[in-house]
Amino acid sequence: MSSSTLDTVPNPRPERDYEIAISCPEFTSVCPKTGLPDFGEIRITYVPDRRCIELKSLKYYMIEFRNRGIFYEQVANQILDDLVDAVEPRRMTVVGDFSVRGGIKTVVTATYQQSHT
Repeated sequence: MSSSTLDTVPNPRPERDYEIAISCPEFTSVCPKTGLPDFGEIRITYVPDRRCIELKSLKYYMIEFRNRGIFYEQVANQILDDLVDAVEPRRMTVVGDFSVRGGIKTVVTATYQQSHT
């Protein structure tokens, strides 16, 4: 994906820890094995540092997955990597909650914690 698609805005309260929760309930991608569409919900929860995700750019970023062949595990980790690169949050969790397919439900959770060096 192109993390350059993601825009950010200044955090209005960088001195405070607060949580932002974003739900993308109409996420779609393509199974790389079968070529069939995959559906699910992506939930992003993060504590911003200096920047926040600009939501319109996030919407367009998510649309980039629509025709991409990618496994569930890679979806959650790719989104986490790209968002962490864009906003450098204090903490972030990305949950890929994918629809049932063939009688199997999959939920993938990827997390990031800012290191204090």
